[in-house]
Amino acid sequence: MRGTEIETDHLVVGAGALGMGFVDTMIENSDADVVMIDRRHRPGGHWLDSYPFVQLHQPSMNYGVNSTPLGQDRVESDGRDAGFYERASGADICSYYDEIMRHRLLASGRVRFFPMCDYIGDRRFRSRLTGMETGVSVRRAVVDATYMASHVPATDLPPFEVSDGATCVPVGALTSVTKPPAGYVIIGGGKTAMDAGCWLLDQGASPHDITWIRPRDSWILNRAFFQPGDGVLPTFHGVVLELEAVAECDSLEQVFEQLEEHQVMLRIDRSIQPSMLKGATASLGELDQLRRIENVVRLGHVERIDLEEITLEQGSIATSPEHLHIHCASAGLSDNPPKPIFADGSIVLQPVTRVSLSLSAGLIALVEASERSTTEKNRLCRPNPWPHTPFDWIRHILTGIGTEIEWQSAPDVMAWVETSRLNLVKGLDQDPDRSAVADLRRRFLTALFPALAKLYELASHATPVELARMLDPVA
Repeated sequence: MRGTEIETDHLVVGAGALGMGFVDTMIENSDADVVMIDRRHRPGGHWLDSYPFVQLHQPSMNYGVNSTPLGQDRVESDGRDAGFYERASGADICSYYDEIMRHRLLASGRVRFFPMCDYIGDRRFRSRLTGMETGVSVRRAVVDATYMASHVPATDLPPFEVSDGATCVPVGALTSVTKPPAGYVIIGGGKTAMDAGCWLLDQGASPHDITWIRPRDSWILNRAFFQPGDGVLPTFHGVVLELEAVAECDSLEQVFEQLEEHQVMLRIDRSIQPSMLKGATASLGELDQLRRIENVVRLGHVERIDLEEITLEQGSIATSPEHLHIHCASAGLSDNPPKPIFADGSIVLQPVTRVSLSLSAGLIALVEASERSTTEKNRLCRPNPWPHTPFDWIRHILTGIGTEIEWQSAPDVMAWVETSRLNLVKGLDQDPDRSAVADLRRRFLTALFPALAKLYELASHATPVELARMLDPVA
């Protein structure tokens, strides 16, 4: 059904973290008009589909859009996160983005939002409710904020078969349990599965009633090294320790052994060499809790759940119709290969800097608003795909630092980053322990270039899939 024709400077497809962060900084630094569309009913992206007890991996202080704080910058006084800055819940984040849309973006008079709409290409979108199509005359660029979209159990079917009569639910359904099952079977090895295990134990479930099918083990980032504000010094210390480990070690295994010695990296089972690293953070208390689950199954991925048996790649285990199987096996972070962010008439939003999706989104908008050439924009904003393996993590960190070096030639970019609330190490220069800051900076510069050179040496042993996640892969 043909509809109206509208005009705008930027057509932004997707109103998740990347899209919202981009538009927030764009309207702050230009007079651009923006049209946003999203297939969901409100902004928030995958957070709208997340399980009820989900929390940010990182402190709220460094998440969201640059203009508006998320949370109160509180430090937790008790529990496993005592001493750490607060982390917002999924519900908090959805409410935050709704407020940003209504009271900042739409209130600016320069943003129009069309929810419940699918982008159908050729600068057209269609309403899911009415079927009405709208064409958009775009003066500057179509902005793809969906390329890095995450996948979650609530919207992704399990990657295995489930026979009739067997009970398998997405992780979010745990909060709707009405009677105790014969046992819980957690399926997945990532952060979602870790959250499910911790939540069950926190609610009083016996660890003996939990079976954890963990096809792969993961390295986990110690949350103590991801603290802003008063925690900025140990946070920067963690970066320095990572650079020194890469510069000093001859193999990836040695790098992670050294990082584990410093507790920068953690693992649940010290007898297993992890093959996965997707940036999950945890406290030491969370690891102690997860280690209470002793019935861990390592027989590969689940292939099928029957009434009395679970078939895996390397064997099978018993189950029953009264067991509750918990689907935590979605892909999670996007595995799309990197592509240039800026092209004529288009922008593909991707991570740029280390760890922070939010900082990346705002930075790309700042650079877009600066009227630089496409070549110069891409030099300042090199895509830095999410990590999936230990090598990927080293690549992600060093690629991000390499990009940050490029910012030294762009005073406007440096000024924005140094004052941005999304910058995890903001305020390092104001830390009262000046001698410690000076010593860490010296160590950082000493290790930096040897570590950057070592990246390509390590990449010579990377898999084809890992190389595909490098913008400039080793031949």
